Amino acid sequence: MNKLVFLFILLIVTVVYIFKKDRLLSDNYPIMNELKAKYIQKVITFEEIAQTYFKQTQTIKELKAQNEELVKFQSLFQSTQTQLQNLQAAIDSVHNIEEDVKLAKVLSYVDMNDFTKVWLDLKKEDNKIEALIDGEYSAGIVINKSGYAQALLNGNEKCNYSVFIGENKAPGITHEHKESKYITVKYIPIWIDIKVGDEVVTSGMDNIFFEGLKVGKVVHIKRMADIQEATVLPYAQVLKKEYFHIYTKEEPLKVKTPKIKKPNVSTLP
Repeated sequence: MNKLVFLFILLIVTVVYIFKKDRLLSDNYPIMNELKAKYIQKVITFEEIAQTYFKQTQTIKELKAQNEELVKFQSLFQSTQTQLQNLQAAIDSVHNIEEDVKLAKVLSYVDMNDFTKVWLDLKKEDNKIEALIDGEYSAGIVINKSGYAQALLNGNEKCNYSVFIGENKAPGITHEHKESKYITVKYIPIWIDIKVGDEVVTSGMDNIFFEGLKVGKVVHIKRMADIQEATVLPYAQVLKKEYFHIYTKEEPLKVKTPKIKKPNVSTLP
């Protein structure tokens, strides 16, 4: 305990001595005050320079990080802008689709032993297959036969057009069925789920019909090793009709492949 008191007293004496010496030097040698002031100023200036340096270093790091983000966003902007330009070019290159619907009257059966093939009261000079419509339902197809329009009604062996089945849009092609009141949809991929009660609509993929015209409902499904077939009860009662509408696409949808522009991404300053 006495040692601690002694050390404490010694420390106080030393501080007082230094203070007095400093006071004495300052009084007798004024230049010492100037040197001390300059020294203190230098220390303060050095600290300010050091602080400024560290602040600038931190600012540079922050600006560098911001620059990297800006470059990233500029790249994304250029990429999106290029996609929009290409999409606009694709839209501008789409040819207008001219559609036509005309009324046709059933004249007679083509063959007395086949009720699914009839003559219509229209001449037909081209060989384009057209869609036969009964109100809001598909009814068959129209072909050119000796310069006149011949209708192949649903259920005819050559009445083939593409359809979608159910919510999964399983594709298939219509064909005849052994029972005249039904039609068969063939070539349905086995991996796409379909079920009884699914609605069948035209797909428009054959360039005959437009997509979404109602055909009928699935009443039976036959699954094989790699394919499945559906028996469909059609909505249109084609054998009882005297009038149909013929739907024609004058020109198929054509989209020119746009030139892909590479984005010009430059590093920001």
